[in-house]
Amino acid sequence: MLGKVVLWISAFSFISYGVTCFFSPDVPAAYAGLTMTNGDAYAELGAMYGGLQAGVGLFCLLAALRNEYYRPALMLLVMAIGLLALGRLYSTITGTEAVGFYTYGALAYETVTAILAAIALKLSAQPG
Repeated sequence: MLGKVVLWISAFSFISYGVTCFFSPDVPAAYAGLTMTNGDAYAELGAMYGGLQAGVGLFCLLAALRNEYYRPALMLLVMAIGLLALGRLYSTITGTEAVGFYTYGALAYETVTAILAAIALKLSAQPG
């Protein structure tokens, strides 16, 4: 049950934020305090914040609906979102500038998602 909840919440979160960023890369740029100075920056944010996140969300949705994708999607959340959190934490600790609510909120979401996905993955491997 825990895994399905994590997958449904992840599907909703990643799809909704991903679609928003796909059509408006200015949204994540504004949240993160980034300045887009050329077309490459616009394309990069649209692809990474939009396309990639929407794709992860769609995979989580598929996994919530079809059991054969359940464990692979949980593994994706553990590895990809867990390492995203680790990279964000490392950069926050080693950076020279203070971070704001966006970074702390993203770090909290990513950490909780990865931990809950890991717990659900472990529980799904247990017999019975």
